[in-house]
Amino acid sequence: MTSSGDHRVVLAPSELRYLVLAAQREGNRAVADALSPVGLTPSQAEVVGVLDDFGPVTLKALGELIVCETGSPSRIVDALVRRGLVARETSPDDRRAVVLSLTDDGRALMPHVRAVDAGMDDAQGRASAADLAGLVTVLRGFLAGSASAEVLDRRFGDGRVAVDGAAEPSTGAPTTS
Repeated sequence: MTSSGDHRVVLAPSELRYLVLAAQREGNRAVADALSPVGLTPSQAEVVGVLDDFGPVTLKALGELIVCETGSPSRIVDALVRRGLVARETSPDDRRAVVLSLTDDGRALMPHVRAVDAGMDDAQGRASAADLAGLVTVLRGFLAGSASAEVLDRRFGDGRVAVDGAAEPSTGAPTTS
C-alpha cells in the first residue's frame, strides 16, 4: 500500500515475508488451475519443462535444475513415469546411472505447459519495467548465495533478457540496468 499523495511504500513488520508467501501461493494456484486440463501439477509441469529444455538428463542433474523440489525429485519423476510421460533408460556412459527423457506423450503436453508459462509471464505486464527490475533485484539479492539461486542460474542464466528486451549477462548477480 502506498501513502496518499506520494510513492512511498508502507510496510508492516514481517509483511514482506507474507507478501512473498501469498504471491507464491496465488501463483501456484493459478498455475495448478491452468494445468488441470492436462492433469499435471505445477511441480510435474516444471519437471516436464526442464526435461524438454535440457533432457535427457540424470535424476541428479534434473534435481540441480528444478526449484519445486529440494534434493532428489524421484517422487515426481516416478509419477510421470507411471503416466507414461517420462522414460527411464540406462545411461550409455555409465550403466549405474539412469537417464530421464520425455516420451512422445510427455512432449505432446509441452504446448500446454509453455502456454501456461507464457500466461504467467504475461501477468508481469501489470508491473512497470522499473517495478519489475526492482522486484527482481530484491529477490535475487535475497537468494544470493543460496542453493536456489544456483538452480535459477543454471536453468535461466543464458536465457535472461533485460526488461527492455536486451540480453543480459548470466552472472546470476542482480543487474542495475
